[in-house]
Amino acid sequence: MGVVSAGLAVAVDGGGTKTDAVALSLDGDLVGRRRGPGSSPHFEGLDASVGVVDELVRGVSGGSPVAQVDLYLSGLDLPIEIAQYRDAVAPLEWASAPLVVDNDLFALLRAGTEEADAVAVVCGSGVNAVGVSADGDTVRFPSLGALSGDWGGGSGLGPEALWHAARDVDGRGPRTMLTGLLLERLGAASVPDLIEELHFERRPHSDLIGVAPAIFDAAAAGDAVAVGLVERQADEVVAYVRAIVTRLGFADRAVPVVLGGSILTAGHALLDERIEAGVRAVAAHARIVRLSAPPIVGAALAALAHAGAGPAALARARAALAGG
Repeated sequence: MGVVSAGLAVAVDGGGTKTDAVALSLDGDLVGRRRGPGSSPHFEGLDASVGVVDELVRGVSGGSPVAQVDLYLSGLDLPIEIAQYRDAVAPLEWASAPLVVDNDLFALLRAGTEEADAVAVVCGSGVNAVGVSADGDTVRFPSLGALSGDWGGGSGLGPEALWHAARDVDGRGPRTMLTGLLLERLGAASVPDLIEELHFERRPHSDLIGVAPAIFDAAAAGDAVAVGLVERQADEVVAYVRAIVTRLGFADRAVPVVLGGSILTAGHALLDERIEAGVRAVAAHARIVRLSAPPIVGAALAALAHAGAGPAALARARAALAGG
C-alpha cells in the first residue's frame, strides 16, 4: 500500500476513565496530542462517547485534512457494537476519511508487540482479552460482565470487596482489613450506610471500581480475604490466556502475551507471580510482555500502517509517543 499524498493519521484509544488522541504526519511526526474523559460506550453511552471522541479528533487535527482515522475503544466488543459506532460517527466530517473502529485491546496489543501471533489481556476498570494469528484468525470475547462469564478488574473486585465487608460487619463472614480500607477509600461512615447509599442510588455503583488498589494493599499485608481475591484475579487472567492459546494452537509456541491495564501494570507481586506461573503451565514457551508504552502508541502505529506509512515513519512515531 502506498502512502496517501497528504493529510494526518489520527488515532484514539478510549477506556473507562480516560481517552487519548493523537495526530501524526504520514512521516511519523507528532502534530497533536490530547487527553479527555472516558469514552467507553458501556459506561458513558453511545452519544456521550461519540461526543468525547469527536472533540478530541477535531482538537488534535486542528482542521487539517485527515487521511486515516483509527478508533480503538473499550466497550466495542460485539460486531453490532462496532457497526453502531461506525454509524454514529459517520455524519462527522473527519469520518469521511478511511476509518477503522475496533476494541481498545487491539491498540494495547500493537503497543506491546509487532508479532503476528500474539495474545493480549487487559485488566483495569474491567477485564478482556484478544488473540490474533498470522493466518488471520482472531479470538475475542463478548466482555459483557457476568452475563458472558467475565469477572475481574475494578468493576469485579470492588463489589466483591463490599460483599466481604458486609459479611464481616454482620458476622456471616471472616474479619477482613477490606472493611476499613473500603470505607476510607470511599469516604463512607459505615458499611450499612454505604450499602444504603448504593441501593437508593445516592452514590453511583461505579465508585466501587476505585476500591481495587485497597484490595491489593490488604493482600500485601497478608489479609486472607484480599489474598483470595487477588489469586482469583490472577486465575481469571490465566483463563483468558489458556482459552486463546488452545483455540489458536499456540500452546507450544513462543508467543508474546501482552498484559496491560492499570491492575496488570501496577507491579502487584502476588498477582504477577501467580499469573506468570499460570501462563507457564498453559503455554510453556510464551513470553509475558508487561506493557511499558501507553496503548495510544499502538493505536497510532496502526493508523499510520493503515495509511501506508513505512518502517521509518513507524519508528519515528513510536519514539515520539512512547514517553507519554
